[in-house]
Amino acid sequence: MHEGVDTELVKPDPQAWILLKRHNARFTRKDEVVTYVARNLEPYRGFHIFMRAAREILRRRPRAHIVVVGGDGVSYGAAAPAGTTFRQLMMDEVGLNGEPRIHFLGLVPHEAYVNLLQVSSAHVYLTYPFVLSWSFVEALSAGCAIVGSATPPVLEFLVDGHNGLTVDFFSHLQIADRVDQILDDPKRRRDLREGARKTAVRDFDLNTRQLPRWTALLDDLIHHRRPAISDDAVRLEST
Repeated sequence: MHEGVDTELVKPDPQAWILLKRHNARFTRKDEVVTYVARNLEPYRGFHIFMRAAREILRRRPRAHIVVVGGDGVSYGAAAPAGTTFRQLMMDEVGLNGEPRIHFLGLVPHEAYVNLLQVSSAHVYLTYPFVLSWSFVEALSAGCAIVGSATPPVLEFLVDGHNGLTVDFFSHLQIADRVDQILDDPKRRRDLREGARKTAVRDFDLNTRQLPRWTALLDDLIHHRRPAISDDAVRLEST
């Protein structure tokens, strides 16, 4: 069971804005803001693929800005070669050093991170088949229009065209195409945002769903009851 997300804390806000002081930039939902978030910027979370897509997005869309949250450490997988980071390696590869429309924020307070999700026009989430990030669930809860890799475990919750758009993890051009589709179609963007929010509330809400499930599980264990693993199991045990 997922730990749950407080969907009243992380929720859409059409009036949200964010100020990037170091970059002298202020964004609202009226701007073309493409976001990417990971604890650390590394291949397990598709950072290398995203950066190739970022170059293409900026080439196609003169009004777009890319905002990236994440550190230069290592959460999963091998570290970058000594003396460098995956961020610098990819900036060198895609030739975006000095590009004013790509913003690396490093690690930020949770409140600022939620503000960014609320402002996001298109949110890109990529991962190897691995543990689903909390940030993915919070992006759903904030009502982001998500472009997500068609990999487990993303496909457990992201339904293409309903609450996001899926892409081939390795295709940076398809990622750019999907971002175009979201930014060029306000109605589609709105529909995807609404679908994402509904998924978060239905499947991940802390207070109405996940916390009661955890409480019931712990109560069963304390009283030496075998927890029911599904509704079918509950019906089976009662017959």
